[in-house]
Formats: sequence, C-alpha cells, structure tokens
Amino acid sequence: MYVVRAGCAWRLMPNDFPSWQTVYGQFRRWTKNGAWNAIHDCLCEQVRVRQGRNSEPTASIIDSQSVRGADTVGRSTRGYDAGKKTNGRKRHIAVDTLGLLLVIMVTPASVQDRVGAKPLLWMLHQRFPKVVLTWADGGYSGTLIVWLKKRFDAVLEIVKRSDDLKGFQVLPHRWIVERTFGWFMKCRRMTADYERLPESSVAIAQIVMIGVMTRRLTQSRN
Repeated sequence: MYVVRAGCAWRLMPNDFPSWQTVYGQFRRWTKNGAWNAIHDCLCEQVRVRQGRNSEPTASIIDSQSVRGADTVGRSTRGYDAGKKTNGRKRHIAVDTLGLLLVIMVTPASVQDRVGAKPLLWMLHQRFPKVVLTWADGGYSGTLIVWLKKRFDAVLEIVKRSDDLKGFQVLPHRWIVERTFGWFMKCRRMTADYERLPESSVAIAQIVMIGVMTRRLTQSRN
C-alpha cells in the first residue's frame, strides 16, 4: 500500500518496513497464486452487499486508459497510442454501477479499444455470467455489439456525447468508469506504468481498489 500510494521504487521503502526484497517477494507470490485477485473479489462482494446490491452484478461499464510506460516497461509489452499520443500501456477495465473493478486487462497502448474489448468482455462474462448489459463510448461501436449479443446474449449500449452541446458534459453511466480511473490516478504508482510485467500492473490496480473498498467498509454505518 505504501509503494502504490507513494509511487516509490521497492528499494526506497522506509527502514521501518521489512527489507524490500521480502516485501517485493511477497507481492510477486501473491500475484502468481491469485491472492490479490481473491482478496479483491471478496471485498467487492462485501461492498456491493453493504450498498444494498446483489453480490453479483448484472450491468457493467467498460473503458480504457492509456498511460506512459516507464523505462522498466519492455518493448514487447508497450506500444504507441496515436490518439492519446502516449507511448506505454493501456488499461482496459470493466466496472459495476458503483465503480468497483470487475475485470482488468493490460495491453500495449497501441491495441485499439474494440480489439481489447473482446477478450475483456470474455473475461467479464466468464467471471460474472449474470451481466446482461454493458455501457461503453462510441469507440466500441460496430461489430462488437453483434458479437456480444450472439456470444453471451448480452447488450452493449453505446453512450454518445451530443454534438449539439459544447464544453464539459456528464454522460450517463460513463462518468462512473471515469471516476474509477480518477481513483487510480490518486496513487502515484498508477500515474504511469512502472511494472516490468503486465500481470504486475494488474495486481497494482487491484491493490488500489482493495484500498478503496476497505475504506468504504470501515466507514461508520450511521
């Protein structure tokens, strides 16, 4: 949690923590054996129930976020997003209507949203088969809508910004996933991608959300 929030290198952890090799080794073990994923999903169910929702979602919102890749990101796992003018990686995420992370996939930034959405939605429906409706922006329109309906009998609804309005506009449902990206960016480790392996990037994102959810769960019910 300290590394994620402060954004420091593992070697720069304060002396009152265990040695950085011990902490990093535990981080890698929990990444490989799925512990971060298990903790995250358990807390997600608890938060949903606390908020009066069913433990398993029936709707989701998808989007992507391109971030700069540090020099620790190898050439094989990074790319250039011409639209965002970003050289690095892209986070493809699906969240529920509370903004809680359901699934995340990290790819080179050069992977287009529609291309990354298909494996992301596959992961989503394998993990949460009750999801029947997903909202997305115009970048996901086209054949993806037909594919999702045919493969999972689910609806992909495109939420577009009106061309008649100028300036900032809060769009239905899409603001929820943007808020999740905002939670990401509060943690300095997430302002860029510093991880050598994409699976480590996924784990860091899950740790961010573990922090968000534990704070929600420990707030007073009154």
